[in-house]
Amino acid sequence: MLNNKKIILGVTGSIAAYKSAQLIRSLIKEGAEVKVIMTSLAKEFITPLTLATLSKNPILVDFFDPTNGDWNSHVDLGLWADAYLIAPATANTIGKMANGIADNLLLTTYLSAKCPVFIAPAMDLDMFAHPAMQHNLETLKSIGNHIIEPATGELASGLEGKGRMEEPENIVNFLDNYFTEKPLLGKKILITAGPTYEKIDPVRFVGNYSSGKMGFALAEVCAKQGADVCLICGPVKMKTIHKSIERIDVESAREMHNAVMNRFYGMDGAILCAAVADFTPIEFAPTKLKRENENLILELKPTQDIAFSVGEMKTESQFLVGFALETNNEEENAIKKMKRKNLDFIVLNSLQDEQAGFGYDTNKISILHRSGLKKQFELKSKIKVAEDIVNEIVQIINN
Repeated sequence: MLNNKKIILGVTGSIAAYKSAQLIRSLIKEGAEVKVIMTSLAKEFITPLTLATLSKNPILVDFFDPTNGDWNSHVDLGLWADAYLIAPATANTIGKMANGIADNLLLTTYLSAKCPVFIAPAMDLDMFAHPAMQHNLETLKSIGNHIIEPATGELASGLEGKGRMEEPENIVNFLDNYFTEKPLLGKKILITAGPTYEKIDPVRFVGNYSSGKMGFALAEVCAKQGADVCLICGPVKMKTIHKSIERIDVESAREMHNAVMNRFYGMDGAILCAAVADFTPIEFAPTKLKRENENLILELKPTQDIAFSVGEMKTESQFLVGFALETNNEEENAIKKMKRKNLDFIVLNSLQDEQAGFGYDTNKISILHRSGLKKQFELKSKIKVAEDIVNEIVQIINN
């Protein structure tokens, strides 16, 4: 959503100014055009040359260029930008912004800006917690500015607490979320992700290679588009970013089944992306099974079919999306699964496609609808694949 956005980055005199370099790189990677305004003190922490090289635009500091007298018009800058991001924002700059003081180019541009303004504070914990600072932040919020809350951690002073400027990737996500359309606003969506582990003994299990990447990408895209997401995931190492995602961690197919059954009733729909084990051991050995000279016979029984159970519960006002990972007779098997489990559409993955499926950051899918409509997509990043899937869901909701 930041593609082709024009962003002014205001950099003030804080040790956190070193993060501005990564921030510029991340914004440009998302397709944004970046112009940088620095305060005079900010130049003591990071060089204008560094930021000019990364942004591919001259750095603006003064009201005019002393070498040729060219005027840096704060009015033109304010009209040019789609967003004004001040990161890091010091206590001094925040205080001046809250009180309309305009003694440098960064501040005059702020007062001229017609675009949304985002402020990422950076200071010591006592400064951030001071009543005067909190009053200034509340003043800025009340007139429409967006505050990107600082993180808690080790500070330049050596103290530990709240005041660290938020990490660049999280700031970019904040802006991206702001500019993302919200067709799912007010919707509640349940998503399953990752594998399940079916215990054999205290140290062994039956499982699969699922990383959870596809399900987590779907959760992030749904949340960015306005949905409240309940993400029920098996044992994975991934982290959720968006604050609108409620995460429930489970281990076994039974635990995932119970969690889904408990939460689906109040949802607008569900995306069942988890690679749930189809079988689980009939007996669990309470102690580690020892190697014997004879073969070990492991007897398995089917797990509860989550998609089938949810399909039986589904009402006309709810949507249900499933996944099929096939190795042969792919479309035929996927269509049978879709009909048997009462899905609105099914996302088909093939193990025949390179760089698609378990563990990869990319995926290649087909979407098969109950109506018979079929859509095929090229190999893409899983976040882009998630956007394609969510677009199909939005069409179902709007129809």
